[in-house]
Amino acid sequence: MTQFPAVSATPVPAVGARAARALTAEFARQNEATTALLIGADHASAVVAAAVEALLPGDTLVLVAGEYSSSDLLRGHITGLGSWVADRVKILESLDEAQPADVVIVGEPLTGTAEETRGLLDKLAKYLNEGAVLTVATPAGPGRTAGAAAELFRQGSLFGVGSDLVLRNQPPLRVHKLRFTQADVAAASTLAPAFRTSSVPLTRTMHIDSNGVAAAGIALGLAALARRARPKSKLWLLPALAAVPVAAFFRDPERDVPGDPSAVVAAADGKVLSIERMRDDRFGPGEFLRIAVFLSVFDVHVNRAPVAGRVADYFVEEGGYANAATAAAEHNVAAYTVLDTEHGTVVVAQRTGLIARRIVQRTPVGTLIAKGERFGLIRFGSRTDVYLPADKAEALVSVDERVVGGATVIARWK
Repeated sequence: MTQFPAVSATPVPAVGARAARALTAEFARQNEATTALLIGADHASAVVAAAVEALLPGDTLVLVAGEYSSSDLLRGHITGLGSWVADRVKILESLDEAQPADVVIVGEPLTGTAEETRGLLDKLAKYLNEGAVLTVATPAGPGRTAGAAAELFRQGSLFGVGSDLVLRNQPPLRVHKLRFTQADVAAASTLAPAFRTSSVPLTRTMHIDSNGVAAAGIALGLAALARRARPKSKLWLLPALAAVPVAAFFRDPERDVPGDPSAVVAAADGKVLSIERMRDDRFGPGEFLRIAVFLSVFDVHVNRAPVAGRVADYFVEEGGYANAATAAAEHNVAAYTVLDTEHGTVVVAQRTGLIARRIVQRTPVGTLIAKGERFGLIRFGSRTDVYLPADKAEALVSVDERVVGGATVIARWK
């Protein structure tokens, strides 16, 4: 019987609910019939529970027991969940019986060396369909697994999906989502926006980006140090009070993304600054319709994909830090995410501004991204431009109109 992941004698870290959701995210976001293979399944684990929760009517979930469970225990657990689940879950006696799947999940964190991990990846390759995603977890932080994690990402990043740090786990884990063959661009339109561990939920409809949690934590830390250093002074109130607006700047609300396949949505919240036809040889021949949106410091700064597609390129061009609402912002530092789509090349430019000095982009080249999906942010006032093929898109907004990222339809495919 083939056991996985049998790569180390080191005790395997526990996987909590949030890490389990990250591990199963690629299965959960599939809106068409999908086959998922879960290796190292434990009947009592949060990973099995998350995978079962992600099941849709046309899906098939295949389970292979890990060293802490058995096929009989899994079978009893699944049967107890009712016939709807049992009809869609298949339990194998060994991995040798498995067929290639659209999503492959290793349910127990890997704790081996880079060499051991590489051997495991080689064995798992035959269970991946074309364009399939392999998801694994490794302990986060320093240690002998660091080399293995780096090896994982290096091997899978050619057509990769990304890596998420899950701090709300004991111990913290890093979840790697890897793709070894290129995915079909058309598949992007069938996906729901991916679950991102960088978005920390406060309520059902409001999140805070992890950058905001870190910034607020630093402000509170400075307040604590100031109060300890000068207990009779009120100066500690300044960083303490600053923590709330700093966190609020990084707010990340849930958005209802329009289901219309012809709709192009805003990549950011803000005011439409300009709408123009232009040429840019960096992105190919032909004219582009560019819609630029200015984000003030009071706007949500999380950026979202305006259309579904595959990340074809990402590059940063150096420049200045002029006011993002002025013409001089054309020469500011800018990060360009180039998407291959069913309608041609689409580009999102994240531009810095007078205050903004930091651009975050979280989708590696090769990643499939859904319309309205979070892919990064810009810290403080800035500008986001969307480039669309001019002969295929029609603008539906006007200059000075306010738009909402992921929700407002700014253009429509002809």
